[in-house]
Amino acid sequence: MTGPVDLIELWRGDLLESVHRGHAVICGADGSIEAAWGDPQAVVYPRSSSKMLQALPLIESGAADAFGLRTDQLALSCASHIGAAYHTDRVQHWLGDLGLSDADFRCGPQEPSDRDARDRLVKAGFSPCQYHNNCSGKHSGFLTLTKHLKAGPEYVDPSHPIQIAIKDVFEEVTGEASPGFGIDGCSAPNFATTLHGMARAMANFATAAQRSDLRAKAQVRLMEAMMAHPELISGEGKACTELMRATSGKAAIKGGAEGYYVAMLPTIGKGVALKIADGAGRASEAVMAALLVRLGVLAPDHPTAKRFLNAPITNWRGTVTGYMRPAAGLI
Repeated sequence: MTGPVDLIELWRGDLLESVHRGHAVICGADGSIEAAWGDPQAVVYPRSSSKMLQALPLIESGAADAFGLRTDQLALSCASHIGAAYHTDRVQHWLGDLGLSDADFRCGPQEPSDRDARDRLVKAGFSPCQYHNNCSGKHSGFLTLTKHLKAGPEYVDPSHPIQIAIKDVFEEVTGEASPGFGIDGCSAPNFATTLHGMARAMANFATAAQRSDLRAKAQVRLMEAMMAHPELISGEGKACTELMRATSGKAAIKGGAEGYYVAMLPTIGKGVALKIADGAGRASEAVMAALLVRLGVLAPDHPTAKRFLNAPITNWRGTVTGYMRPAAGLI
């Protein structure tokens, strides 16, 4: 067993000033490890990177079809959105279609990270609602499944039928028994697994089109919905959205809190999972961009790749003071 390794370096002038360490795994179509950095067996909470797994019961149960969910709603069920109007309008309409209200959510209110949406709330003197929560799309999916199953309203309780179903799916697709769960920022259980298990799950999604069973069809629907609506997965200017656009349908990408990131690469049948040990988002974004370049699904000269790789660091006057780059051997 090894510890985290150097993945991202920050240079100021000619001096290496800071280093972000972590773990990363690339799995092939059969779920075996093709490349790894750090410890593939490190057990970590994947946080919001697990949303595609949490959304599988929504489709497998028949709930998505029973309620006529569109591809944008399936994308939102996998999203960590910024609370922009193009996110929250859809969530509110979804709630209305279910005959429910903001009070039925269990994710908690959250100030939107989208500046325009936040400014509108402040100017109007309003407080944020639960539909502004970055996980409200996922919770809309939870509520849809809860209504379909005629289950109780406390859908984030670990003993609730949909959380039991999610745990079963999570363990089946990762190929590992989860050692436990923590409560996520949105109050839902978040099941832990190894980096290898999560990369194996992403490879399973990436190769789903080669299979015809119910789960594979559900995986394809979620993956294709994400790639069709990258702006819904995070938001304009955010790494998930911009990296998916830059790969032009070659990758479905999802970040999670505390430096977690995953990618499903259907054109090459591979899956990626990574975790930055100190939880830095800037580092997880850079590592994901580097691995996408390494795997040939992101052109190194694409403007989005340049934004995250060897990115210049500037001060408040716009002077370039250094740069951030992948550690040797990552690309």
